[in-house]
Amino acid sequence: MAETKTPNSENSSQKGFLGWVERTGNQLPDPVFIFFYLIVLLIIISVMCSLFGLTANHPVQENSDGSPLIIRSLSLLSAENIQRLWVEMPKTFTHFHPLGYVLVVMLGAGVAERSGLFASGIRQAVSGAPKYLLTPVVALVAMLSNHAADAGYVVMIPLAAILFATVGRHPMAGIAAAFAGVSGGFSANVSPGQLDALLFGITEAAVDGAGIDPTWVMNIAGNWYFIAVLMVIYLPVIWYVTDKIIEPRLGKWVPDERQAEEYGQEDKPLTEGQKKGLRHAGFAILGVCALWAIMTFAPGTPLLADENAVEGQKWYVTATPFFRSLVAGFMILFLAAGWFYGRAAGTIKSHRDLVDMMAEAMKDMGYYLVLAFAAAHFVAMFNWSNLGLISAVHGANGIEASGLPLPIALGLIVLFTGLLNLFVGSASAKWALLAPVLVPMLMLLGISPEGATAAYRVGDGATNIITPLMVYFPLILVFAQRWQKGFGIGSLTAMMIPYSIWMLISGVILIVVWIALGLPLGPGAPISYSLPG
Repeated sequence: MAETKTPNSENSSQKGFLGWVERTGNQLPDPVFIFFYLIVLLIIISVMCSLFGLTANHPVQENSDGSPLIIRSLSLLSAENIQRLWVEMPKTFTHFHPLGYVLVVMLGAGVAERSGLFASGIRQAVSGAPKYLLTPVVALVAMLSNHAADAGYVVMIPLAAILFATVGRHPMAGIAAAFAGVSGGFSANVSPGQLDALLFGITEAAVDGAGIDPTWVMNIAGNWYFIAVLMVIYLPVIWYVTDKIIEPRLGKWVPDERQAEEYGQEDKPLTEGQKKGLRHAGFAILGVCALWAIMTFAPGTPLLADENAVEGQKWYVTATPFFRSLVAGFMILFLAAGWFYGRAAGTIKSHRDLVDMMAEAMKDMGYYLVLAFAAAHFVAMFNWSNLGLISAVHGANGIEASGLPLPIALGLIVLFTGLLNLFVGSASAKWALLAPVLVPMLMLLGISPEGATAAYRVGDGATNIITPLMVYFPLILVFAQRWQKGFGIGSLTAMMIPYSIWMLISGVILIVVWIALGLPLGPGAPISYSLPG
């Protein structure tokens, strides 16, 4: 899309702390080269740490003789790591976690967008709706979209930009609100989801490995009450920051001629062909939903796993394949809806048009593929060096030795997690590093494993949106640049800092108040804990 022309943006972007962040960040090199420089720096640090013998005692595992297992920093210039770099390069790239999600969903979403389905559907849906309600609706749907794994990043955020543009509001504000909901509110939701299964699986392993309490049973709904309240708190926070801080700073959106034709005529009635296309797209959506329902609920179907589960939790554990299938489900849904719309509206005349639209969608992902290649190798090499685990152990030990009251200590854990999140983006990777230390430590201090998990989730989400090392950060940058060319890392970081600050503050207050009041975090999941016997 052509560059967004915002007459007031030049002045607004040069004022105050956020202006300084934007100017400084935009002076950084291209993100691909930032990752390259970070890899070079990481290699140097790993060599120095290896020479000086930087180590840490593994918090859980022991040697066969009962002595502590020593975690040693490894040089990335060792023969083993050099061999791994060159031999496993294709695997390192293709196994990069978000890569498959992005490419699969964008195959369908590209057809839905290029056929005109998104623009027509949103215009029809928001006609006559108050513009001021768009922000909370976008934020709410963004947080709920996390039930579809990482599809919220590649579906909800570009949709929010189109939604805001369709009603004449700044599309960058839509991206900001959706990004804050999807990523900042990653753990906030109305019910447990796939993330709960992932995190509590790691929590359970930490409890079992520590051997403190063999009677503790993992409860997939152990944070249900907490994440529901967190969603209620984050919703007005995102609404306020978007409407009162971000959008005024962006200035009035003035679309160019093409944007005005495509998104700036929310009052223009749809043509008969467009209306027919929406009806046909609706039939396609119902058909895909019916197909997924049959594969989920009909006897002997593939999307319900016959897994062992704790009594009362089997309803979720057996549905794990369903949640994991939703990325593919979104691709099929958008592909079918876009195809049916395009055939009825006249924007798709043959199967060749459909293939061309899918190919164009992949062309838009070209820059992201280059970024993903660099980011994948940085993340992998950081793990090979053991520096992530060592730094997590020493940081957690420092919190353990602080001797602060429990509510304050838990608040500091949230802040520590948020700080660590600036350097290690993956939620599961960080929890896998921290849980073996933090969970047993807090159990000994009187905090349940569910409480430790809740504290981690707050810190992990709040700073997701301001670290370029978060795996989807480059993708959000690509979405933003489609509306405003020259929109750089500094611009995106500056735009998201107010969300991060207010979400972190509100999250810390919530966890401190929660532990002070001793409220349960979920059904059968108190925040307080005492050792058995």
